[in-house]
Amino acid sequence: MSSTDNPEPTQQLYAAREPVFPRRVRGRFRALKWWIMALTLGVYYLTPWIRWDRGPNLPDQAVLIDMANRRFYFFWIEIWPHEFYFIAGLLIMAGLGLFLFTSALGRVWCGYACPQTVWTDLFILTERWIEGDRNARVRLWKQKMDLRKFRLRVVKYIVWFAIALATGGAWVFYFTDAPTLLVDLVALNAHPVAYTTMGILTFTTIFFGAIAREQICIYACPWPRIQAAMMDEDTITVAYREWRGEPRGKHRKGEGAEELGDCIDCMACVNVCPMGIDIRDGQQLECITCALCIDACDEVMAKVGKPRGLIDYIALKDEVHERAGGEKRSLMKHILRPRTMLYTALWAAVGIGLTVALFVRPDLQITVRPERNPTFVTLSDGAVRNTYEVGVRNKHGESRPYYFSLGVDSPFDVAIEGSDERMVVVPADTETKVRVYVTSQPGSEEGMRDRTEIRLWVVDGVNGDRAFQDTVFNGRGQ
Repeated sequence: MSSTDNPEPTQQLYAAREPVFPRRVRGRFRALKWWIMALTLGVYYLTPWIRWDRGPNLPDQAVLIDMANRRFYFFWIEIWPHEFYFIAGLLIMAGLGLFLFTSALGRVWCGYACPQTVWTDLFILTERWIEGDRNARVRLWKQKMDLRKFRLRVVKYIVWFAIALATGGAWVFYFTDAPTLLVDLVALNAHPVAYTTMGILTFTTIFFGAIAREQICIYACPWPRIQAAMMDEDTITVAYREWRGEPRGKHRKGEGAEELGDCIDCMACVNVCPMGIDIRDGQQLECITCALCIDACDEVMAKVGKPRGLIDYIALKDEVHERAGGEKRSLMKHILRPRTMLYTALWAAVGIGLTVALFVRPDLQITVRPERNPTFVTLSDGAVRNTYEVGVRNKHGESRPYYFSLGVDSPFDVAIEGSDERMVVVPADTETKVRVYVTSQPGSEEGMRDRTEIRLWVVDGVNGDRAFQDTVFNGRGQ
């Protein structure tokens, strides 16, 4: 018989997604997740509408990414383009914070505060309100399409679309004045970029949070694969006390019942898991340590008269200790250890450095760039003139005059293009660039030298603040 008569079945490299329908659960961790979801979503949706008075010539939106004027406003803080190191520092702090929390508490970020988790929780909540709890949603999924199922699906998708649209809308409000943009959006007068951005974010929010859900965490997110480098035997994570729960059984009275462990195999921990996994199978890449299985198991243990903590936060080191019959240890000793202290110290150092840099930065800053073509010009009376492009940043909320000089004893003359005075008025919260002429006296020694170091001063005409920058005066070199 030929081998082609009974071909072997082809191995499937991709398994079709089995939809996950988490059951509603009550408990301390579920309550904590509700509070975090309300706080994070509230901050995201409401922040663009907070007002902050900066003066008559500046935007009054508390948090604004002003791309047109290249500014970032955060309440009383204003970040200019040349101060991007503040943003870089915040990103470094975010990375170190993620390392710190993962080293101490595993994927606590993923389980509680990750945007994917927060929006997925919100979509599941609305799905439960409309279609019912787990059993009702499972039945609805399996039944054939009828009028009731169609109606519930339509209502659910409308609510999901409204959430996703509000998500995309909130994002674009961070980039321009929110009330003005809202009126323009409703009147269909907004820039096409605003509608395009909202459309993309609306689609991605629905796809990521409402449709793909746990698939994003499993297949798209790189953090589950990186987190292992951040965790060790002292890292606290959600785990099943297998030595206490096994062998599992229904605890019916009868022969061998006393040999069963505390787990009654009720599947409550599986039914509440938003990732659709069984925590009793051990540590898994899919687990986001949301701790809902702890709430579900504790509730069951209380009903059957068993001690809580069959599923709990526990470190690998304590697992070995408890297996040997030791007492349950405090979790704080795992958090306060050299590794987490090092991350905390680095995180704090970056934060303190940014805070100091924020408060010591000057209100007046200048840039000086010598013109290179030509480097100098010889005037008809023998004087030598250099040209410089000087940028003056006025960080105040009103226009101010700024005066230029080279010092009291300087042998050079200073002039500004288009002005009879050595002064320029810089509008509020802007940078103005002017051409400045520095001229040597006819026949002076400075004009004959190849290079002479000079210091250009700029003085605020209102409060007397001064700024300087050193540069070079190019002579004829004779």
